[in-house]
Amino acid sequence: MRNRLFVLAVAEVSLAISARAETHELKLTPMNVHWGYYDAHLKPVLKIASGDTVRVETMVAGGLERLNLAGVPDAEIPDSLKQVEKSITDRGPGAHPLTGPIYVQRAEPGDTLEVHILGFEYLHPFGVTGFRPGSGTLPDEFPYARFKMIRFDPKAGVAEFSRGVRLKLAPFWGSIGVAPPLVIHRLSSGPPGSHAGNLDNKELVAGSTLYLPVHVPGALLSIGDGHALQGDGEVTITALETSLRGTVQIFVRKGRQIRWPRAETPTHFITMGLNSDLNEAARMATREMIDFLMSQKGMSRDEAYILCSLAADLRVTQLVDDTKGIHAMVAKSIFH
Repeated sequence: MRNRLFVLAVAEVSLAISARAETHELKLTPMNVHWGYYDAHLKPVLKIASGDTVRVETMVAGGLERLNLAGVPDAEIPDSLKQVEKSITDRGPGAHPLTGPIYVQRAEPGDTLEVHILGFEYLHPFGVTGFRPGSGTLPDEFPYARFKMIRFDPKAGVAEFSRGVRLKLAPFWGSIGVAPPLVIHRLSSGPPGSHAGNLDNKELVAGSTLYLPVHVPGALLSIGDGHALQGDGEVTITALETSLRGTVQIFVRKGRQIRWPRAETPTHFITMGLNSDLNEAARMATREMIDFLMSQKGMSRDEAYILCSLAADLRVTQLVDDTKGIHAMVAKSIFH
């Protein structure tokens, strides 16, 4: 219990919430999807209580256009994807179909939404990846488009990239976010921010927990951008993009205010920095880790800063979403 990023003051409250928890299904249908944006004015497609579990289906980023560019045979594309593609015409400015939003009862500005990521299944046994002109880390060197389809074995957990190259699957959602403040209106699903959104953080696999600041009543959580695997940096702007069915359990932590998304895995605490300047993103991730060590581990600011130099690993989350990401990771094993 002491290793959780935010610990309830009264453990019995958590037990009481869990005892009443329900499980919900959020299927991939046109009614449950909005495309390319986060918006506090969206009507929720599901209302849940703190402690409830939701099984969420999400559509591959870029939709059928990206599947077609990669040469995916039409017969292998699930009908649910085709229905969403055909039905949703109000899109943008981003490229991500997002399932939601989910209204979480009792969530208010100043609270924290705690999203436990429990597991994933694939809606189809393939993904697509590649690059396009004007994007990625090396746009001047690759001023054209190339996409490829990669089949994978969900049971074995591996993808055959090419002859002699086999990759281990590590599925996660690239985009999990809450609605931004009411004054912002439609916010692109492309760049991440204080609402989280398109974090593209490969650490958010099953068993991890994401913490999000709540900006509006109900939080309005939306999820999408399934990745079968991704490298730190996501240098071409695409991971192995796929459609996922994932399970999350969601809690409201009343009065536990944070300014930026945080996360944890079974082995590490994670803070995040987001900025168009990579150096500033690194500074933010470091400040956030210092704040965490002060508030959760009782350290002075000086001691926390020194510890970060010894024990915090700064990793490039992604370089390609306009707002770049750095995440700081500190192993839980150093605390005893």
